[in-house]
Amino acid sequence: MRRQFLTSTTALVLLWGAGQAFAGMDEAKTFLDTEIKDLSTLDRGAQEAEMQWFIDAAKPFAGMDIKVVSETIDTHSYESKVLAPAFTAITGIKITHDLIGEGDVVEKLQTQMQSGENIYDAYVNDSDLIGTHWRYQQARSLTKWMANEGKDVTNPNLDLADFIGTKFTTAPDGDLYQLPDQQFANLYWFRYDWFNDEKNKADFKAKYGYDLGVPVNWSAYEDIAEFFTGREIDGKKVYGHMDYGKKDPSLGWRFTDAWLSMAGNGDKGLPNGLPVDEWGIKVNEKSQPVGSCVARGGDTNGPASVYSIQKYLDWLKAYAPPEAQGMTFGESGPVPSQGTVAQQMFTYTAFTASFVKDGLPVVNADGTPKWRFAPSPHGVYWKDGMKLGYQDVGSWTLLKSTPDDRAKAAWLYAQFVVSKTVDVKKSHVGLTLIRESTIQDKSFTERAPKLGGLIEFYRSPARVQWSPTGTNVPDYPKLAQLWWQAIGDASSGAKTAQEAMDSLCAEQEKVMERLEKAGIQGDIGPKMAEEHDLAYWNADAVKNGHLAPQLKIENEKEKPVTINYDELVKSWQK
Repeated sequence: MRRQFLTSTTALVLLWGAGQAFAGMDEAKTFLDTEIKDLSTLDRGAQEAEMQWFIDAAKPFAGMDIKVVSETIDTHSYESKVLAPAFTAITGIKITHDLIGEGDVVEKLQTQMQSGENIYDAYVNDSDLIGTHWRYQQARSLTKWMANEGKDVTNPNLDLADFIGTKFTTAPDGDLYQLPDQQFANLYWFRYDWFNDEKNKADFKAKYGYDLGVPVNWSAYEDIAEFFTGREIDGKKVYGHMDYGKKDPSLGWRFTDAWLSMAGNGDKGLPNGLPVDEWGIKVNEKSQPVGSCVARGGDTNGPASVYSIQKYLDWLKAYAPPEAQGMTFGESGPVPSQGTVAQQMFTYTAFTASFVKDGLPVVNADGTPKWRFAPSPHGVYWKDGMKLGYQDVGSWTLLKSTPDDRAKAAWLYAQFVVSKTVDVKKSHVGLTLIRESTIQDKSFTERAPKLGGLIEFYRSPARVQWSPTGTNVPDYPKLAQLWWQAIGDASSGAKTAQEAMDSLCAEQEKVMERLEKAGIQGDIGPKMAEEHDLAYWNADAVKNGHLAPQLKIENEKEKPVTINYDELVKSWQK
């Protein structure tokens, strides 16, 4: 089974190395024969028809050198090394697909937006920037583009309704600004084998009075973390939790990627809370940001937010390996796969492939995982109807500063790498699912037992509670960089959780005040609210049928609740 997911890169490079002079259906057939085979939702005739459309649409742009950029993850490496050369061979448009760090992608994007100089012809950047793109009006509305200038280069078989992430890339004006290319969630990860061990189950029940299972709330997660920490399993001392704490830019993603929403920060609403989102930023009825601090009706430094940071600090110190405190995101990522961690609240599914490699301590001899993914537990402030976690949706974005002909050629490549012809194969390589048809494909039904619940999650009704940063954030690049510095102070012990979040909301409001004063975002930019106390804003929220900012709950250790994993999966299938 596994062999068919691997790329015949050497063969493809040889076949396509002859250059673009022979671009056409012969090259397309070679690509389909050697790379796609039967891993597509389209039959061979439909694949060839789609390839013919690309060949015809690309003719006016043959010979052009087009540059696109994305962050470095497996999905994009596959695009850069395999799909870009294939597209070049088939269409005659030479594609250079650069792979750089996520922060560098945002920096290049910012530079192009500010200077008007065309650095790249298209960007794959996170949908977290949707509020930025809409307010600055530097990105093309794809809705308008596909209906007008880009109509002649828009694939009639694109099938936008098949994409599961377009609601995340649609602005309050109803227009689509970005096209999803890859998508992954942050889920709860746990050792299914340890949770089903009879002695572990009996000991847990004896100590806590309820069944060991997937934690539904943070109280249960905390009990499970305590239970496993210091326990000896297979001759090794194990830990009940894993995280990271080094004051580093990667600490910012750890929290902007919806940690506060898991605790119950913000308001009800999917994909994001309204009027207060999971960053604690409040907007008015015109979608203008009015504040981040509780004093302006925001929730960044409210009780739910402070609780979320305090729990992070407590668990890191008490239940994670001691070295976790000094680790970055990249350093901490592989630790659970080494076999000494019982559970992790916060695991990016983009790294599923690295957790299922043969020979790992967390993989059985038959290639099935000893672990599973499940929905994340929620904190004491969380209410039904709120988002429960984060999804990353890396999405194609065309800036207005890119000349039309270059944007058209880049748009063809963008559609090629997300096309129905290509998507199933690409999804098996990167496991970053974007199309409903791919998620339901029989090849993923066959592979699901080796992916630890990933496919079951994406086929479940639960997935809608996982979403990216929403449209309340007026300038993602400027605001996101404030988080790691503020929370790093809490992680290092320099500030309390409350002091850190007070500082963060104040810094976010300084940026919003500058945007308001400059008027650069027009009538959809920030318009700061008057200041009042928590009681005032809570009463105002309740009066208007909202939640945030919530008042402090005196007993934040609620009754713990767990659920049997296999029963959970069965309930999804019903």
